[in-house]
Amino acid sequence: MFKALALLLLVVSCGLQAQPALHTDLPLNYLAHADEQARNRPLVIFLHGSGGSEQDLFDLKDELPSDYNYLSVRAPKTVERGQYQWFAKKGEGAYDGDTADLKASGQMLLDFIEKARVKYPTDASNVYLVGFSQGAMMSYEVALRHPEAVGGIAALGGRVLSVLRAELTPDESRRTLAVFIGHGTADSVIPYHDGTEADSFLKTLALEPEFHAYPGVGHSVSAMQVRDLRAWLERLNP
Repeated sequence: MFKALALLLLVVSCGLQAQPALHTDLPLNYLAHADEQARNRPLVIFLHGSGGSEQDLFDLKDELPSDYNYLSVRAPKTVERGQYQWFAKKGEGAYDGDTADLKASGQMLLDFIEKARVKYPTDASNVYLVGFSQGAMMSYEVALRHPEAVGGIAALGGRVLSVLRAELTPDESRRTLAVFIGHGTADSVIPYHDGTEADSFLKTLALEPEFHAYPGVGHSVSAMQVRDLRAWLERLNP
């Protein structure tokens, strides 16, 4: 009996140890799979969707390049225990965001990126935001307003919010921004046409997005998306 109890405690202990630690030393809480001593290693920052958490996208690291640093960020606004969002939805119909929330979360994310680049030493050109749904919208929000802060973004199942479209002005520094867009054709939450419209809009800004449609995929991240994302990241850092 005592041997069985000891074995059970060992299993439980190993399970607890396997849980990634939540870091709280930067402006946003986050999970990390990263080497602080490595210099100029590409840094991927995952941004989850509304009602999610830093856990949602973290396991994608296991399918992406092994020699990158990975952080997965918790959005600052609490929906309820264990569920977070970047901004409150505003209005009816097409998805849009509360302007004050967008400004506050955008600034916090910018601060996070800057301090993360110091902790995990790398150039801004080596930082890539990978966002799903609302996290994709925040990727557009930060990168298109502040293209000097990152080297590229991957927007999965997202859209460019109308407030961002209305406020953007031409900026030559955006030309160097790498963009990956992935969208399921069966997405009923953020419709597929939001992805194609983002692709078209970015082209008006002289960007050249790499667009991928995923037939039959709903509001989720498919295995094919992850394979394409990996290939895109590898092409950026051969």
